[in-house]
Amino acid sequence: MELHPQAQKFLQMAAEAGGPPLTEMTVEQARGMPALLGQLVGEGPEVASVRDIEIPGPAGAIPARVYEPTPDPVGTVVYFHGGGWVIGRLDDWDAVLRMLAVESGARIVSVDYRLAPEHRFPAAVEDADAAARWVASEIAGGDPIVVAGDSAGGNLATVVALHAREGGPQIALQVLVYPAVDLDLSSENYQRYRETRLFLNTQEMEWFLGHYLPEGADVSNPDLSPLRAESLAGSPPAYIVVAGHDPLTEDALKYAARLEEEGVQVSVARYDDQMHAFMSMANFIDTGNKAIAEAGAAIKAAFAG
Repeated sequence: MELHPQAQKFLQMAAEAGGPPLTEMTVEQARGMPALLGQLVGEGPEVASVRDIEIPGPAGAIPARVYEPTPDPVGTVVYFHGGGWVIGRLDDWDAVLRMLAVESGARIVSVDYRLAPEHRFPAAVEDADAAARWVASEIAGGDPIVVAGDSAGGNLATVVALHAREGGPQIALQVLVYPAVDLDLSSENYQRYRETRLFLNTQEMEWFLGHYLPEGADVSNPDLSPLRAESLAGSPPAYIVVAGHDPLTEDALKYAARLEEEGVQVSVARYDDQMHAFMSMANFIDTGNKAIAEAGAAIKAAFAG
């Protein structure tokens, strides 16, 4: 299916703005990119309360932000933002998470996990695990939580859900938005996306992994590539969002199929005319708003169940 006209317009605007490609940027330059997206999205809706907190982590306090859409939210979502494990701040996902809080009726805890290259793998995984455990105990009061994330954050949410099978927090649903579930970039699928002019291509994935992975890292490690896990049985139910024009989609669909084969309830929301990161462009790309509303409904249903 052809790329949606609004996504095409974004790519045209980016090309006309000039500037170096991501692969030629410094980390500091790249970290300014999400703020530019935020200008397209604008401010999110009002919610009942927003507060910044600190979560005890393995290397010190982990900053986080708590969004409550009402004084009595239906449950608690632990959210890990995207950005290739290298970029992204709490402010960059503020509007989108306000929308998700309103649509789901749930409390959203946005986790500012440690970023590479200052903190390479497994720092982000360790922070994600610690945050999920602490939020489940101290904010959700022991009730089941939802873990969610987009792109690199979807990778972290997936890993947290796998770890939770062994004494971790109870997870009612994992919401995986165009998640990275296999970091082996040698596949034929990734080669098809090497030269594409999309929001994410294989060369950009290589740039991110070059900063995230320590020297000699084995990408078959399930904490990097959850698709490589020996078993997915016992995982929490999954709601997986995929875009038709995205190098991460093929592996995400393989992950969904494996979950289903191993007895896990799975729902896949396909947006075949969209590209990677479209949900973070809500208000500019209308389908992003639709995806947030549908993910919110899935979260609400999980807590109702």
